[in-house]
Amino acid sequence: MADELRRLFDVVQDTFAERDQYRMTIIEENALGKRSAKTRMLTFRHLSDLYGLDPSLLVFRGLRFFWEREVDGQALLALQCAYARDALLRSSAPYILSTPEGTTISRESMETHIETVFPNRFSAATLKSTAQNLNSSWTKAGHLSGRAVKVRRRANPTPGNAAYAVFLGYLAGLRGLSLFGSPYAKLLDCSAERSLELAQQAAQKGWISVNHIGDVFEVSFPSLQQHNNREWQQ
Repeated sequence: MADELRRLFDVVQDTFAERDQYRMTIIEENALGKRSAKTRMLTFRHLSDLYGLDPSLLVFRGLRFFWEREVDGQALLALQCAYARDALLRSSAPYILSTPEGTTISRESMETHIETVFPNRFSAATLKSTAQNLNSSWTKAGHLSGRAVKVRRRANPTPGNAAYAVFLGYLAGLRGLSLFGSPYAKLLDCSAERSLELAQQAAQKGWISVNHIGDVFEVSFPSLQQHNNREWQQ
């Protein structure tokens, strides 16, 4: 739902807007142009489930912070945030990321993967739509290409994507260079060395603070903490 998220952020420009503001914008003001009240409510629920829409959640606060600063990385940022919050999307990552470039990933092959991970959980119709949605999400983020036929390709991460991956890994309790081997870093679809290089570029922009000497890597996020002193939480 990266396109809906982009339109929502265009309307709600206050990066520290409360959850009720997003709710009012989607449901009452119908800023996303949905046809019915039910669809507006479902859209708010889906966006909330995937992204949080609450600045007290650090996963969402980090998303908005890097979103405002890294336009080229927005689709991948949306996937990174959703990955942190959605078990079904997480379950599809090993299949996508382990598939060699140039390989076709069909809806049917994604269905097979889902059924292997979650046997007998979904009806045939739900399994089909879920596979289509997952393939669409990975396509939007840059890991697949094509419309009817999806083909594995390499994503094109930005410094903001790398910084957000480090941030998510940090929230998960990782420290040091292990941040570049985390599941969040693997979404960048590049080597750990390249991820580190991109994170250092983000530090040069002032988005994060990095101290890297030899095998020692220390990172902090002063820009993400300065507006809110409450205890960090996901």
